[in-house]
Amino acid sequence: MKPDESTSGTVLRAEAGDVDRLPQAASAHAIALMAEPRALAPRQLEERRLIHREASSREQSDTFRELRTRLLGMGGTGNFITLVVAVSPRSGASFVARNLAAAFAFDEARTSLLIDCNLRYPEQHHALGVDPTNGGLIDFLEHPAQGIASKIYATGMPRLRLIPVGDAREASGEYFSSFRMHALLDSMRHRYPDRYLFLDGPTIKGSPDARILSDLADFVVVVAGYGRDTPAAISQAIAHFEPEKLAGVVFNQAP
Repeated sequence: MKPDESTSGTVLRAEAGDVDRLPQAASAHAIALMAEPRALAPRQLEERRLIHREASSREQSDTFRELRTRLLGMGGTGNFITLVVAVSPRSGASFVARNLAAAFAFDEARTSLLIDCNLRYPEQHHALGVDPTNGGLIDFLEHPAQGIASKIYATGMPRLRLIPVGDAREASGEYFSSFRMHALLDSMRHRYPDRYLFLDGPTIKGSPDARILSDLADFVVVVAGYGRDTPAAISQAIAHFEPEKLAGVVFNQAP
């Protein structure tokens, strides 16, 4: 992993058709052990800025495992939805979101679903090498008869799947406040109790979407650019969210 894309620390607690088209699985255990059709080697995972179990990724992996432990402690015995958002642009929230999802996917008893909700600057499909030929989240929200199953893509990491943004014609929070979005997340969370959902959201500054998405999430992880975002900016950013939802502030070394 490149040093300018690594996390430098974690503050564990800050003060301040339709859904029925989802595939019917035989059991949550079968989902947890699902095969990865194109499993990537550690070097390929590093090229995609994904953590792995080998020694070269250990320091970063431990950082995300620490945050995973914090979230699991807050979430209790059930699964949950986590929103990851940045204080300001280029703070690395997408990097944190996909690696936090990867940390949960390390556990063979759990699966992770990463949903790209950054309508203005979607990057997860590029970073993960996914070709969203069947569309993504917005395509489903606009045309639910298409179903959501075809918009869930393998990532090269076992038990980690991606729903990309898809064809976002307009950057509008109306998608996220819609009943269809609520119903989709509710169904995908409750259908498989071993599935943990991660929403890669837009920057907090200058966008109402982060606040709208926080209403759909159980927990919020805020990403601050190390040496870029001031303490005042961080405090102002976390004030947008309910204190009991705030899982932590991750300081990320930005370019």
